[in-house]
Amino acid sequence: MAIWSVDQAHSEIKFKVKHLVVSSVTGQFTSFNGTVESDKPDFSDAKIQFEADVNSINTKNEQRDGHLKSPDFFDAANHPKLTFVSKSITKKSDDEYVVVGNITIRGTLKEISLNVTYNGTTKGFGGVDVAGFEIAGKLNRFDFGLQWNTLTEVGGIVVGEEVKIEIAAELQKQ
Repeated sequence: MAIWSVDQAHSEIKFKVKHLVVSSVTGQFTSFNGTVESDKPDFSDAKIQFEADVNSINTKNEQRDGHLKSPDFFDAANHPKLTFVSKSITKKSDDEYVVVGNITIRGTLKEISLNVTYNGTTKGFGGVDVAGFEIAGKLNRFDFGLQWNTLTEVGGIVVGEEVKIEIAAELQKQ
C-alpha cells in the first residue's frame, strides 16, 4: 500500500460563493493536511483523508474572515476542523474520476461528490514520486448550519447558498 501526503506548499484549497448575486468572493484555507492510500498506480482504489484548519480561512479581508470563523458561519471555536473521508472512487476515463465521501463542517456530516482530474505522476526533487490532481465540487452551506444571511436595502441576498470548491493538490509519495 503506497501512502501519499498532500504537499501544502504546492496545493491550494479554495472556495467561491456568490456575493450580492452578481459577483463572487474567493477564499482559501491555508493550513491543511491529507493522505491518500493506494495500491494501484492510477489511484483508482484510493482511500482519501483530508482536514483543513478553519482558523486558517483567508478571503483577503480580516473582518470577513473573523465573521466566517464566528458562530454565524463555521463556529471555529467549537468546530476547528473541516474534514473529508472518501467512501468510493469511480474512474470515468484515464484521467477523470468521481470521488464520493463524507465531509464534516461545523459538526455536520454530509455526503459529497467531487470531480477529480488526475494530472499524472512524475519524479520530483530528490527522486520523490509526485502526483497532481485538480478537484472540483459544490455544496450548499445551509446543509452545514452556515445559514447567516441578510438582505440588501433592495431585497438582494448578500451571500449565496452554493459554495464552489476548487482544489489543486500535489501529493508526495512517502
